Amino acid sequence: MRQLFDGNTWQEIFQSISKNKLRTFLTMIGVFVGIYIYIGLSGAAQGLDNGFERQFESVAQNTLFAWGQYTSKPYAGYKTGRQIQLKLGDVDVLYNRIPQLETVAPRNVRGVFGSDPALVTRGLKSGNYAVYGDYPVFIKIATKKIYDGGRFINDADIEEARKVCVIGERTQRELFDEDEDPIGGYIKVDDIYFQVVGVHKFTPGGGFESDSDIFIPFTTFKKLYNTGEDVSWFTMAAYDDADVIQVETDVKSVLRSIHDVDPEDERAFGSFNLGEIFGKIMGFSKGMTFLSLIVGVATILAGVIGIGNILLISVKERTKELGVRRALGATPAEVRNQIIIESLFLTLLSGIIGIIVGALTLKGIDAFTQGGDFPYTNPTVPVPYVIGSLLLMVILGVLIGLIPAQRAVSIKPIDALREE
Repeated sequence: MRQLFDGNTWQEIFQSISKNKLRTFLTMIGVFVGIYIYIGLSGAAQGLDNGFERQFESVAQNTLFAWGQYTSKPYAGYKTGRQIQLKLGDVDVLYNRIPQLETVAPRNVRGVFGSDPALVTRGLKSGNYAVYGDYPVFIKIATKKIYDGGRFINDADIEEARKVCVIGERTQRELFDEDEDPIGGYIKVDDIYFQVVGVHKFTPGGGFESDSDIFIPFTTFKKLYNTGEDVSWFTMAAYDDADVIQVETDVKSVLRSIHDVDPEDERAFGSFNLGEIFGKIMGFSKGMTFLSLIVGVATILAGVIGIGNILLISVKERTKELGVRRALGATPAEVRNQIIIESLFLTLLSGIIGIIVGALTLKGIDAFTQGGDFPYTNPTVPVPYVIGSLLLMVILGVLIGLIPAQRAVSIKPIDALREE
């Protein structure tokens, strides 16, 4: 340890490096590239992971959707091509038969999927907007950011079928004056007055709504558009520990039994499994992290081996010098430590430069992708990963330095002094 802080030790190291600058530089590139690749790929994987989490931060990760379509097989006296209509009563059956389901939100809409939008007016201002009929439970699956002073639909709105609504921020801009508070104001939805109780800020996810959509109580929607017990689709969320793919299969199976559909009919119900997509994204991110680890370690190892080879050549070239040191009283441990310290120094220097350049690259990529549509943000590498890579380089640097160090120790002073 004392030799590590000895000025003479470092003077000899720098003299050795200065004699072979190009060779030393080219050798250090191997370690530099290895750690740079590791930092770059790990950061890219984390950035992609963060990007998708931000893109869908308002929606539960185990979310799935299901809707009725047309049968493709005859069953129980029904012909092929029968249209399946989901019903409000299906909700209780799904809860009872599929315990992995945490939340089921029935939803209706006007102005999406081919239906005509609602005409919404306020004074002389008007526009066509999509109107959703929802239950309060919907925001447990897809969180809605409501501006201060407002709220989302509540249970009392459902029970009393109140004529209240939550409008989008763009709807507010188009129907209300700039300095006017919309909360408590009224708009007409298809000639029916509704009181505004909240303004929602658009966030991706959930039902993939826009910033102009209007939400009203499901029971009010039913009365306004005479939909009865019909449901357009179910937005559902499974528990975190549930197999969301199996839950999707179970949901379709239960719906087939409710609506007298052939158990083998795969076309009667449509579905979209957001949870499965999340799983694939997380798997891809983990795969990239693992790939970066394998490629980075392999490249670092190759670079460290290169450093070891350079030190072997250096020991060969310094045979006479090492012989003189031994003749003057240098112990084998001092000679060995000299070579190991040099190996460790070159390895760590290369790695630290690689980490710095990799971090700057990731910062540049983050700045370039800010504000874009691509789901990518904050590509960073966890500190434990960086510390782990440095420890790996220390271990490899010491181990690979032992080879030329042992070669140096094995040189007999008398033989070294005879060498020309």
